[in-house]
Amino acid sequence: MKSIAEKLKQFKNNPKDAKFSELCKVCDFYFGNVRQSGSTHKVYKTPWRGDPRINIQNSKGKAKAYQVKQVLKAIERLEVEDGNKK
Repeated sequence: MKSIAEKLKQFKNNPKDAKFSELCKVCDFYFGNVRQSGSTHKVYKTPWRGDPRINIQNSKGKAKAYQVKQVLKAIERLEVEDGNKK
């Protein structure tokens, strides 16, 4: 199984080819348990209001590229804000 860092690198290099299940694992790692789960969507809670939001959709086993980019942006913001707290 790939590490979280390897998955993030893969997502950055090719967001169109991200597997939904792998994106879920990354979101679980950074944002905790899913807040809302529908048949095809999962919504994760972020420590801020507004964008970037974490709302990902399963599209035949793949994640939507624009949603992968939103997750990457949210992780970047999370890391910046955590760095400012130290």
